[in-house]
Amino acid sequence: MKISEKFKGAEKEGRCALIAYVCAGDPNFEKSKEIVRILKKNTDIIELGLPFSDPVADGPTIQQASERALKSGMNTDVYFKFCGEVKDENIPLICMTYYNLLYHYGLEKFVEQCSANGIEGIIIPDLPVEESDELLNLCNKYNIDLIFLIAQTSTNERLKKISEKASGFLYLISVLGVTGARKNLNIEPKFIENVKDVLKSAGKEIPIAIGFGISNPNHINEIKDKVDGAIVGSAIINRTDDLEELENFVKELRKATNR
Repeated sequence: MKISEKFKGAEKEGRCALIAYVCAGDPNFEKSKEIVRILKKNTDIIELGLPFSDPVADGPTIQQASERALKSGMNTDVYFKFCGEVKDENIPLICMTYYNLLYHYGLEKFVEQCSANGIEGIIIPDLPVEESDELLNLCNKYNIDLIFLIAQTSTNERLKKISEKASGFLYLISVLGVTGARKNLNIEPKFIENVKDVLKSAGKEIPIAIGFGISNPNHINEIKDKVDGAIVGSAIINRTDDLEELENFVKELRKATNR
């Protein structure tokens, strides 16, 4: 199922979409599959991180998850095997990783493997929109969404450039800094509205989702009427030691998405 269809489905149900992030292979291949199985029950879209040794956009929680996954044997080939085993026609998977891994694997080979293993979107935090054309063309060829991140410091000119090339959804970064669970979101009040205004002026219709720091149902309550999706990562990873606790937590997040 395409990412855009999941957003439309959530909207029809009167809620924002819930997007969960976990690192594939953390703490190991089989346990990670169990975690994804639980997430499928109560989330709309799952971001599966492909671990990288130097994840510049990630805070301590995701960095540690990446280290555990790498130690357990996760690499790009194993990642695609993992995706192939957990793919689900009703839950779009998104690959979140860093450009160096794509470059060394081969861009077209990477995108082709994404397509073959149930991945509907790709997020590359360290790929500037100005340098994205080669990957974007390949994503278009294989019908995969290339999803861009937008910071609160992004200029309107940059927002317009990104909106022209983006598909799937726009990933809004709620904080200045790296990923990680936080007590307060501290979103600039005009940030979301400004993004919407730029999209409207550009004639672009695309869902917007917000992540980096969303860590509890109250945070989702704060933003669910303003955006189309909420992205939760570190707060989920922090609960993966206890699968029952994880399942209960994700259920509470899902309830909070109701408008």
